[in-house]
Amino acid sequence: PTQGLVYFSRSADHVGLFTQDVAGMRLAASVVCQDWKEVARPGSLPVLGVPEGPCLQQADPEGLATFRRQVERLAAAGVEIRTVPALDDIERINHLHRRLIFAEFADEHAGIYDRYAALYRPRTAEIIEIGRTVTDDERTEALASMTELRADQADLMDAEGIDLWACPAATGPAPAGINATGNPIMNLPWTHAGMPAMTLPAGLAANGLPLGLQLVARFQDDERLLDWGAMLEELL
Repeated sequence: PTQGLVYFSRSADHVGLFTQDVAGMRLAASVVCQDWKEVARPGSLPVLGVPEGPCLQQADPEGLATFRRQVERLAAAGVEIRTVPALDDIERINHLHRRLIFAEFADEHAGIYDRYAALYRPRTAEIIEIGRTVTDDERTEALASMTELRADQADLMDAEGIDLWACPAATGPAPAGINATGNPIMNLPWTHAGMPAMTLPAGLAANGLPLGLQLVARFQDDERLLDWGAMLEELL
């Protein structure tokens, strides 16, 4: 259900939930998500894939080092880790995603921006102005790339025997203050593909703020993602 939401991008937006543990998330998701289905609990730990390459390198040094330690901890606990080259075209994915969501953001505000532009936060106004420059051909290409990326990731996971991708939840610790929420780049390809992602608390940065481990499942495999997440939560 999306009643009451003001969309950023109707093609890419996902409603996110916060809970204190995976059990709480399973309960919340079963209420919020339409057609939620209880599935047979997996009998073994998932095989995790680490998407080595330019996407992973977008994390800052502290975020990446923490992620490596998280993976080592899981491997020591018996989780099979497979390192797989992936998302070599992340710059193109990032570009297409931003062009699409900026265009759709401009669409959402088309009725009020011209009247109240002076009241908009400068960065918000900038996004709308950029969004208005996006061509129909760019939109078509970006929308097509969403389903292409989804299919490519499913094929790669099948070929490599991967149940879940594992990667940093963010580039590093959250920024100080309330002016920004941080860089969403580590979540961007999964959002673009419509793949379900969850973050488990998995350590602290040097400044004491939490750093999470992001787990990503196949398209529409949300229920199994939470089941596997519950298993991994106990190991972190």
